[in-house]
Amino acid sequence: MYNYTMSILKPLYENHEGNLYFDGVSCIDLAKEYGTPLYVYSEERIRDNYGRLSRALKRMYSKVRVLYAMKANSNLEILRVLREEGCGIDAVSPGEVYLALAAGYKNKEILFTGTSVSIEELNYLLATGVNINVDSGSQLEKILKKKIPDTISVRLNPQLGAGHHEHVITAGPDVKFGVWEDEAVKLISDAKEAGVKNFGLHMHIGSGIMDSGHHVRAGERLLEVAGRIRRSVGVSLSFIDLGGGIGVPYKPEEEEVDLDEYSRKVVGLFKSKIDEYDLGEPELWLEPGRYIVADSGALLTQVTTVKITPVRKFVGVDAGFNTLLRPVLYGAYHHILAASQLDGPSEKVDVYGPLCESGDFFARDREMPQVSEGDLLAMLTAGAYGYSMSSQYNARPRPAEVMVRAGVARVIRRRESFEDLKKGQEP
Repeated sequence: MYNYTMSILKPLYENHEGNLYFDGVSCIDLAKEYGTPLYVYSEERIRDNYGRLSRALKRMYSKVRVLYAMKANSNLEILRVLREEGCGIDAVSPGEVYLALAAGYKNKEILFTGTSVSIEELNYLLATGVNINVDSGSQLEKILKKKIPDTISVRLNPQLGAGHHEHVITAGPDVKFGVWEDEAVKLISDAKEAGVKNFGLHMHIGSGIMDSGHHVRAGERLLEVAGRIRRSVGVSLSFIDLGGGIGVPYKPEEEEVDLDEYSRKVVGLFKSKIDEYDLGEPELWLEPGRYIVADSGALLTQVTTVKITPVRKFVGVDAGFNTLLRPVLYGAYHHILAASQLDGPSEKVDVYGPLCESGDFFARDREMPQVSEGDLLAMLTAGAYGYSMSSQYNARPRPAEVMVRAGVARVIRRRESFEDLKKGQEP
């Protein structure tokens, strides 16, 4: 018997006579109806994840705003679901701002945090009226020459970073993001002198962080700078944004982040420091992405080839790193279930994709039930940085996306066709 429990919440995956069900729907039926590769998401799990986090934070401090880091998954239907829940948006590109507005968010429900932002992009952002979180002195200078916005936020590099991989650490002495303390204070002062009325201070230290101690230590630094701004510039910050980065378990043996403990430590620190530094009652903003959508999604993929050599057994599937990039980019682990063969003896196999690349692998020496060509696999915890990082590499169309709610599935993004590969290239 092959058992796997993904969460302390209602089980998202169930074993029905050896076949995998996803939120009450047969994965085999989903694959038959919509084809593979296929991303499937649970609407209920997305709502649950947002709600549990929001409630845990607000039990400690009422003035909390949760912004969804939509780079994790920018599907319009997911954005609409979170808008219904009262979530805001953390956007990192003008395209994300465009999609958030298209999903029905108001401009002041969106915070744009970009780096290396062009003049053309700033023109678009200023025209939309979204809140802008500046990443450099030159960015603020360009903004103030064009328009005096009512709100400006500054991204601080607190010199303390963390994350599940070096490529996702976004603070520290060698990273490109944010400004150091002295410049942060100067930028707030410059914005005030130019006529800006409302201010925010922001940080983001990394992604996939399971230990709240990293957020506490960086938060202490952020709030020290907030106190210095209060003393030397004489402004009261409207909001202080601790960024995102709350991790999720990818392996069965990993434990989830204890939200109550996280809130006690992080929000508790926030409350004590705003009192200590006489900061008033600023809103506390956080920007989770992965935490809200990662475990809500799975990637279904069909076994196309079983190849045995004198030293290894290879299981080839119809998804590649063009479909799910994380294993190649970060060495990331995704648990894989044999969706059409959950029970039975297991063996060690390598799971690989169809791309003309030696690195197109999802797993090496992975213990899993014996599978045959035509069987279905499910790659779990694929709701974040799955489709949003996909591509048409090797001229392979992108997969479809399906949302499941109350046992009913619906397409929320159609599968691309060969015709889509020509778009933008036709005379």
